[in-house]
Amino acid sequence: MDDSIWAAARAARSWLDGANGTGQTELTCRILKLTEEAGEASAAWIGLLGQNPRKGVTHTREDVAAELADVAFTALVAIESLGLDAQAVVGACAGKVRSRLEG
Repeated sequence: MDDSIWAAARAARSWLDGANGTGQTELTCRILKLTEEAGEASAAWIGLLGQNPRKGVTHTREDVAAELADVAFTALVAIESLGLDAQAVVGACAGKVRSRLEG
């Protein structure tokens, strides 16, 4: 990933720290924010499928992708908020996946 993504996640964490503090309640909210963002991605997918007959088709694949990106970025900020390096944590996760795929 581009270094600007990791820098943006750290900057967002710093901004939230300054605005809301760093206590357990704030950290809980940052982790719960993932659920909110995942719900928005789900709603966009439902809108793409036109699953709600009252609304019809309301979203595009690009809308769904943007919502999924929000989920990913929110996760990076939550990892940084735990006091960990999101780049290292995601790298370790990718390494586990690679080793599983390679058998």
